[in-house]
Amino acid sequence: MGVGHAHRLYRHGASPVHRLPPHCKITAALCFVVVVVSTPREAVWAFGLYALLLAAAALAARVPARFLLGRLLIEVPFVAFAVLMPFVANGPYVDVLGLSLSEPGLWGAWNILAKGTLGVAASVLLAATTELRELLLGLQRLRMPPLLVQIASFMIRYGDVVGDEMRRMRIARASRGFEARGVRHWGVLAKSAGALFIRSYERGERVHLAMLSRGYAGTMPVIDEVTATPAQWSYAAALPAAALAVCVMGWTL
Repeated sequence: MGVGHAHRLYRHGASPVHRLPPHCKITAALCFVVVVVSTPREAVWAFGLYALLLAAAALAARVPARFLLGRLLIEVPFVAFAVLMPFVANGPYVDVLGLSLSEPGLWGAWNILAKGTLGVAASVLLAATTELRELLLGLQRLRMPPLLVQIASFMIRYGDVVGDEMRRMRIARASRGFEARGVRHWGVLAKSAGALFIRSYERGERVHLAMLSRGYAGTMPVIDEVTATPAQWSYAAALPAAALAVCVMGWTL
């Protein structure tokens, strides 16, 4: 569990949100997303309040709006899908700016955009305040299956290793005057991909044998025991609790 790799979504800081135990933040983000998804799509005002709650959390975490909004670009494919729904869905049609659009399609597009954007924003905020190593420790603390935690840990660690190997192979090709310019160079790239696979597989075998020689028996030792106080749980629960109140009003009003 000693993964120390930084990721681009993480923003270094010393805010109260950064100092929260990771399992508290993971639980809070998950509960917030569940509440948002449970909100009726017709309660448009509720989603505005959810956005304000996330903005308050980002302010408490000292995460700039520009940083948060830039990372939301990952949902662009879903936005494109939502934009097409009013044009392809069936049902009663309404005129919007001279276009005949499906009313159920409009509601479906709004539902995807609102809930998807809020869910992605909550995930980005979680990643911006929690390092990868802490996320894995938090998942382990929440009793996620140990094998899945180990797979995620190795994936993060050796993703960087494979990326560095690809970079070295690219530099080696460039130093020999190679530059991919068309289909006739695909063979060289395919051979490089095959060599990369073989090297990665062999390295994985060597790492596994080294782990077995050091007493690995299917579980990784826990170096840091992460705990949370009742006050920290209360602080983390503020966001989903406020969102739950909004959701209840959305169903009753």
